[in-house]
Amino acid sequence: MNEALARRKLLGILSGSWVAQGVYALVRLGVPDLMADGPVHVGDLAHRCGADPRALGRLLRALALTGLFTRPAPDTYGLTPTTELLRADVPGSVRLNALMQGDEVFRSFAEIMHTLRTGRPAFEAVYGRPFYDYLGDNPEAAAVFNESMGDQRPPDALAGCDLSAARIVVDVGGGNGSLLVELLERYPDLQGVLLELPDAAAAARAKLAEAGLAGRSACVEGSFFDGVPDGGDVYTLARVLHNWNDDNAVAILRRVHAVLPPHGRVIVLEEFLPEEADPAGRSAAGLVDLLMLVTLEGRDRTEHEYRELLGKAGFEIVAARPGVLEARVA
Repeated sequence: MNEALARRKLLGILSGSWVAQGVYALVRLGVPDLMADGPVHVGDLAHRCGADPRALGRLLRALALTGLFTRPAPDTYGLTPTTELLRADVPGSVRLNALMQGDEVFRSFAEIMHTLRTGRPAFEAVYGRPFYDYLGDNPEAAAVFNESMGDQRPPDALAGCDLSAARIVVDVGGGNGSLLVELLERYPDLQGVLLELPDAAAAARAKLAEAGLAGRSACVEGSFFDGVPDGGDVYTLARVLHNWNDDNAVAILRRVHAVLPPHGRVIVLEEFLPEEADPAGRSAAGLVDLLMLVTLEGRDRTEHEYRELLGKAGFEIVAARPGVLEARVA
């Protein structure tokens, strides 16, 4: 790559937050939903969402020039297949994720120097308390977080987990119930229990009922640090352990260990970091770890590091695949 191309690439990276925050602002105003039926004149958009028409027009023009919106006529803008996903009412919507990224996450990254100097999450410096304490005090932010996490597809690694012999699966820290819904739909004889904090448990209860699964499931309100429901023969931890430091991750696993029967399994589903960086390859695997760095005490880990956590908690590995470790009581 010559110097001019390298410079252009780097400047594009440095201005990436401008585009991201522009998208966030449009989502906050509800603009993508106003475009659901097709392109709309900027004056109409501004009137309907309460924005200044000139400012909104300049933002839409800039994002249209990046390919994120169409401009079929002067001052008239519409969605592309990509920005259709910013609508609230489409499958796979990332609207809530855009809101979270543009609010708490953006402000945390703005203070990344605090993290680099202290080793502590910048989120705490910005908001004055740890992430989950903040959510506990801010129901609206908690709802956005829980739903945005629930809107993520269950990990692809889940497809390789055979639960055909299981009777009861307990989803520990199961968010709004998306993973449990998929498991119960896949295995008609399976019963499910979800453990979550009250707001998330309420959202999960509603999602399970909407899917017609209320009779085969129960949502338990509580913290996995205080204990997990007994009676399961499979316990799932999907994208849970990476939110916590090693000591707390082991503490969560030990809570599961305390109730897991000899024939039972714990299934850990995480995005494993590669053991070594490959300069010839490109991976976004480490970017989520940056998110953990500035917002939470946790971190992403390699498969080997997750194996070590399971070993410290008294488990032995019985199966391993990319993104999944299955273990039983040692």
